[in-house]
Amino acid sequence: MANQLITFIKLFRHIPAEDEALIAAATEQRFYKENDYLFTGGKICREIFFVCNGVLRTMALNENGKEVTHYFIPENRFCSILHSFTNQVPTDENIIAACDAGVLAIKYTDLRRLYTQVPYLEPLIMRIIQQALLDKIAVKNSCLGRDSSSQYEKFITEQPDIAFRVSLTDVASYLGITLQSLSRIRKNKR
Repeated sequence: MANQLITFIKLFRHIPAEDEALIAAATEQRFYKENDYLFTGGKICREIFFVCNGVLRTMALNENGKEVTHYFIPENRFCSILHSFTNQVPTDENIIAACDAGVLAIKYTDLRRLYTQVPYLEPLIMRIIQQALLDKIAVKNSCLGRDSSSQYEKFITEQPDIAFRVSLTDVASYLGITLQSLSRIRKNKR
C-alpha cells in the first residue's frame, strides 16, 4: 500500500528514489472494518490518512445527538479533520470507515519532518487537498435546493463508487434525510 501513495503522487511529479524511501518510511499501513473509528472527536486530530481502498466518512453529532455525515472519502484521497490537523486544535468531528478500508496513516510530526526533508511535497499535497475540498464543496452545493429524491438520484449518478459501498444509514445521514425517507425514495425508483 505504501507504493499506492507514491504512485498517486507520481501522477503529479517525478519523485527520486531517495524521496520515495522517506515517504514510505513516514507512513503506517492500517486496516479498518466498517464502522471502525480512525479518529474520535473531542481531541486534536494528529494524523492524516491516504485511502488505499474502501471509503471513509467524516461525521459529527448534531444538536439532537444524531450523526451527520459531512463527506465520504474514497480511494486515492487524503482524509483528515483538516482544521484540527493543520492548526493542532480540538474538534468534535470523527473519521469512520464507511466500509472495510485500508489506509496509510501519517502522523502530524512525521509529515512536518517529511516536508522539511522533501520540500516540494508540502505545496504538492496542499494543492491536492485544496482541489479535493473544492470538489467536495461543488458536489454538496449541487444538491442545494433539491428535493430528497433528486438529491439521492444525483448522489447515485455522480458518486456510484461510494453510493453502492456504504450503508443506507450513512447515505441518509449524508443527504440529510431519514432512513425511512431514503427507503421510500429507493422503493419508488424501482
